[in-house]
This record gives sequence, C-alpha cells and structure tokens, in this order.
Amino acid sequence: MSPHRAPLAPLARLALLAGFALTASFAAAQPTTTTPPSKPAAAKPAPAKPSPKAQPVDAELIPRDILFGNPDKSQARISPDGKHLAFIAPVNDVLNVFVAPASDLSAAKAITNDTSRGIRRYVWAMNGTHLLYMQDKGGDENWRVYSVNLASGETKDLTPLDKVAAEIVHASERFPDDVLIGLNDRDERWHDVYRVNVETGERTLVQQNDGFAGFTFDDDFKPRYASRPTASGGSDILVANAKTATVTFDPWQEVGIEDALTSGLIGLTAKGDALYMTDSRGRDTAVLKSIDPATGKETILAENPKSDAGGMIIHPHTGAVQAVSFDYDRVAWNVLDPTIQADIDALRKVADGDLAITSRSLDDKWWTVSYVMDNGPARTYLYDNTANKATFLFTNNKRLEGLPLVNMHPVIIKSRDGHNLVSYLSLPPGSDTDGDARPDKAVPLVLFVHGGPWGRDSWGYNPTHQWLANRGYAVLSTNFRASTGFGKEFVNAGMHQWGKTMHDDLVDSVQWAVDNKVAQKDKVAIFGGSYGGYAALAGVTFTPDLFACSVAVVAPSNLITLLNSIPPYWESFINTMTKHVGDHRTEEGRALLTAASPLTHVDKIKKPLLIGQGANDPRVKQAEADQIVNAMKAKNIPVTYVLYPDEGHGFARPPNRMSFNAVTEAFFAKFLGGRVEPIGDDFKGSSITVPTGAEHVPGLKEALAK
Repeated sequence: MSPHRAPLAPLARLALLAGFALTASFAAAQPTTTTPPSKPAAAKPAPAKPSPKAQPVDAELIPRDILFGNPDKSQARISPDGKHLAFIAPVNDVLNVFVAPASDLSAAKAITNDTSRGIRRYVWAMNGTHLLYMQDKGGDENWRVYSVNLASGETKDLTPLDKVAAEIVHASERFPDDVLIGLNDRDERWHDVYRVNVETGERTLVQQNDGFAGFTFDDDFKPRYASRPTASGGSDILVANAKTATVTFDPWQEVGIEDALTSGLIGLTAKGDALYMTDSRGRDTAVLKSIDPATGKETILAENPKSDAGGMIIHPHTGAVQAVSFDYDRVAWNVLDPTIQADIDALRKVADGDLAITSRSLDDKWWTVSYVMDNGPARTYLYDNTANKATFLFTNNKRLEGLPLVNMHPVIIKSRDGHNLVSYLSLPPGSDTDGDARPDKAVPLVLFVHGGPWGRDSWGYNPTHQWLANRGYAVLSTNFRASTGFGKEFVNAGMHQWGKTMHDDLVDSVQWAVDNKVAQKDKVAIFGGSYGGYAALAGVTFTPDLFACSVAVVAPSNLITLLNSIPPYWESFINTMTKHVGDHRTEEGRALLTAASPLTHVDKIKKPLLIGQGANDPRVKQAEADQIVNAMKAKNIPVTYVLYPDEGHGFARPPNRMSFNAVTEAFFAKFLGGRVEPIGDDFKGSSITVPTGAEHVPGLKEALAK
C-alpha cells in the first residue's frame, strides 16, 4: 500500500529521492544502474536438489545471494560542480554512500557509516560540498534528513525530531547551502516547509501547511502554487497571490477525481517563466504541457495515445524539460529540445537496454547514464556531452555476468471485458528452444503481482523473475486495471474493484498462460507484496481452487482496519484513496470493504499460504497479518507466518531478504515442484521469527534451530 502523490514538488532536476516507493521491498533492492561486456569468473553454483516432480532446466542453479544481495555499486550521481562522483555501495554488507573524484572512481571512500538498514536515498546539495541522505529506524518511515560535509566528514542530523516523516522538497543553485524540507512536527497530518542550512542545520519556516497536499516552489524558495485535496477525491490547484503581504493562494484550476491519479504539477523553470504539468483532463492519457504563468497559455509538448507522460530529462541549470518518456511495454524517449538530440542518439549506441539520465552537472558537461537490461545487470557510464563520449563506470552486480539469465518478454493479454493488460513473462532457461517466448511444454507458473496498486510493472532486470525462472517456473507479472501509466480510464476501471475485476484481470492472465501452454493448470502460484500481498490473499479466498499455493507479504487482510490505521500524513490522499477503494467512514463503504476483505472469506482457504510481515510497517500494520493468521488457526487451517521485528513495509536488510526468499523457495519447491537451493546459512544475521507454521516448509524448523 502506498499513497499516490501527484508530482507537485519540482525535484526532478536533482533526482531527489524523498518520495515513497509504490511497492514493498520484500524481494530485493532493485538496482538502478547497469554491465560491461567483460566476462568474470563464473559463480560456483549451489547444489541443486530438485523434487521428484521438478521440471528439467538446462542451467546451473544461481545462488540466492547473487540475486538478492546488495549491489556492488548503484545510483551514480555527479556533483553539481562536476568534480565528484557519488554512489551507493556496501560496507560490511550495509549500503553506504561513497564519493570519488570524477576522474578516478578507484579513489572512492565511504562518507557515511550506517551499520543497520543501509542508505538507499541520497542527493547532492547544490553547493557540491555536502551530500544529503535519508534514513528511518527499523522501517518505521519516520525519515530523518542527514547532511555530510565532504571535507570534514562530519554528519549532521538536519531533522532531529522523533515520530516525524521528513521530506526533501526543493533545492536551488541560488541558495546552494540551503534546502527546503517538509516537517510534520506541528501537525502530524501536514508538512510545513522549512529552509534548512545543510552545514549548521539552522531552519526557518518558509510556508506553514494548513491542509495542503503540497507546494511548488520557485528557485527563490517562494511558494508559487499549491494543491489542496477536495472532499470528492480530486484536488484544487491554487496560485500564490503576489499582491498580498503574506502568502495567500487563490483558486486556479480543478482536478477531478477521474484525473486525480494521472494529473499534477511537475515544477517551474529556473526563471519561473514556464510551469510544467502532466494532465489527463479532457483526454485519456496524460500529456506533458507547459503553462505560461503570466498569460495562462497552455502548450502540449508531448502525448501518446497508449501511455501517460512519464520520466523527464530536465536541464540542470534552466529547468527546461528537454525530453519525456512514455512507457507502454518498453520505455521510449520523445526528445523535445533538438540541442540534446545528438546526445541521445550517441547514447543509444553505447549499450542496449532502456536509457536513463540519472544526474547532470550544473554546467551540463557531465552526465551519469544508466542502461537497464532484462537479462543482465545495469550499466552505468559517465558521459561527456562536449565530446559525445561515454566512459564506462561500473555494473551494479558483476557476479551476474556470465550467468544463465533469461529475457523478459512483453505480452499483451486481453481481459474478459476487452482491456489490454500489458504483462511481462520470463521462462525457465532452456525451456524455449525455438525462441517464440513460449516454453516447449507447459511449466509451473508464479504470478508475481506488483504493489500500490497505483504503480506498475515494467520491462527490465527483475531479480524475482530471474530467481524463479532459474528454479524452473514461468513468471508472469500483469498490469491489472488500476495500474498507472496507461491512461485514466484504465486506472479508474479499478475503482471499487478490489477483489472484483482487478482480481479478474489476474485470473484472466492465468487463463491466458494455461491456454497458451505456458503454465500447468494445477501448478500456478500467486506471489506479491503490499497490494500484491492483498492479491495473494484474494487468490486463496476469492478463487480458492485456482492457485496451488500463495505467498503474501505485508498484505492487507481487512480493508477497514487497513484504512483506519494508515499514517496520519496520508491525510491529503485519504479522499482519493477511499473513492477508489471504498469509504470506511460510511455504512455503504464498510459493507463494500468487508466483502472485499480476504479476512471475511478466510474459511474458503484450502491451499498452502505463506505470510511475511514487518513488525514496524506503518502502512500495512502487523495486525493485518496477525488477524488473518489467528483466524486461520481458529479454524485449524494451516498457515506459515514469518515475522521480522526490525522491518517495515518490506524487507530492507539483506539478511532478512535472504532468509525470507530461502523460505519462499522451499515453499514453492514443495507445492510446485521446482528446483531448490538449501536454506544453508541464509538465516545468518537475520531477525527472522516464525510464530506459527514452520513445520509446513521443508527445512525451516531445522534452519531456525540452527
């Protein structure tokens, strides 16, 4: 579960990583960077122990620690002055931020010293002498923002407040030593915005928040626009009144509930002479438009009939949008500024895969560029746009090179009522000898469901796909209705459809796989986290005969208790959420939510179920797992429950990821008949507990005792 935040804060120029992930990180930390053609020594395969019913797979068994361990290096970012490169890499198996001279990556040194959860969100301060990173405790999502002085090595807590979820809001090269940070310390529902000095931590209130979803600031740190949620689930966009002594906001535009998940402000140019917005009003898919703040004139810059405007390439100094991506089944870039066309053309020749520009120096000479592949690690390059030359930096996971990784095949599946379901299929190595993206004979299938639900699956390297395919399973991920990126009609088709047509789309995907001889009908599992975990519970309650087994991670089981316990700072999204899911505040809504809750139908469960949960999860509380486990135990229905006391909405610590995936693999092997790597030492360093059902997973009791 996650709030969908319309893009109101203009952070793209710095790639500030302060937002919330749309999916639970229960499987692996997804790499954001990509691999050179060098060939390393092959990893020693773990011993395969196939069950008697296992499907033959013509490949070595890839160890889980390669697939789900920390990346070697990831998230390369050039400093604003172009002098330094930063990236994330492990220190004693805990992710930290490293910095190196831009000309010598080998001289990199760790500048942070996290020893627990690892750092996954950081950004350069505009002065180039400080780095900012975010960290919570045990997955509670009470984020703090820290500043590191590169010269002294000193780390400063810029937000030393308990039970506050800090947000990085905006940065400007006009104030290189300061940053705007949102804090909900005054009212836990709303984030006031402060100007904070990155060296001293001194903060000054810039904008009090009395019921706004967010603000758009210009580069003078002045609020120019604001968004306020409406009772109907949409939002009012307001404009700052420059004629008043204190900042007030006047009505400007309205975004209705039908466009709430597909429209929002992006940000202003540095001069403040153009405002960018994604907008689906009056059409289906969201276009990218530019608005003249002085005249109100609107210009559509790019649109696509199949998908919404997505990622953007924004000039680091001017703030102008130079290119926009559209992702239907693969990412495609639409270049708007002809001055970078030669750069994009040159970069397309460097490597295969989907291109992303991850940072640029303020003088625009240096870019960091990532290439996402489907069957290998991501490759990261440093690009000199004055010479059109890309220099290889690193691959995010060198141990993946030379391993029998498989392709991810985009497929379009028709739902029973005619929707196109953009899906991605991975097949066991050696199972598709004619290369038609269909196995030579049907194999066991794992339906892997994304979270959100207001997110999406996309093409590219996915460790869960690779892992399960290597074990002998076909893996299918389907963008069911309510997934984002495919226009507002598709998103809104999921309104009040939890456990109904949203689940029908998953059922139709399984039927497609059976009809196309991809899947063995009696050997299909469902697996997911967050909303995907809900779908996994729905699979064994609403369609109890369809799936052979189910794995549900941080999964809502009772939609009423879920909505009653969401974090208070989701207040700006609650009306949108209830319009889409159901309103727990009304009798009619509670009836809808009760019917859609897996807990209501627990007596229908007759297939094996594995549940994973973080005790500190602020979105899907531990009670969601406890109550369905207790209900199953009361009815003598077997269940295996894995609980982590130091995790939140997903499993961030590598030992915890490793242990849960080891349990999941043994679980699937028992009920689907695939290959299995023994649990071995994969519980080492993990906080794993199994309150109930350890006896249902082969090797689990023994591993816990060890």
